[in-house]
Amino acid sequence: QVQLIESGGGLVQAGGSLRLSCAASGRTFSSSTMGWFRQAPGKEREFVAAIRSGAIARYTDSVKGRFTISRDNAKNTVYLQMNSLKPEDTAVYYCVAQKRTTGESGLRDFNGYIYWGQGTQVTVSS
Repeated sequence: QVQLIESGGGLVQAGGSLRLSCAASGRTFSSSTMGWFRQAPGKEREFVAAIRSGAIARYTDSVKGRFTISRDNAKNTVYLQMNSLKPEDTAVYYCVAQKRTTGESGLRDFNGYIYWGQGTQVTVSS
């Protein structure tokens, strides 16, 4: 059974940092795209970042220059380093893995992934 377990969320003041981790089990994702989405209260779930098997990273514009996605294939884990956090970054963050399609197609679509975690809460206070 495949599981994606997120950790590292919490409460932080604006301008602070958090590092999210997503540990995968049940299969290896070293050749798959992994990523992060988030959903704020009353809003639709949105793409945050993704990293392809060749370590090619993609970000939504609002987090470019502040967030960094990385992966450790030996640990079957993907990370999201979040710096200069803003109150508008407050959301539940979800880890995803393995796109249904190849290349860039579906990379920014939550339903384009086969596996996802239960989410971890990130709250940024002003």
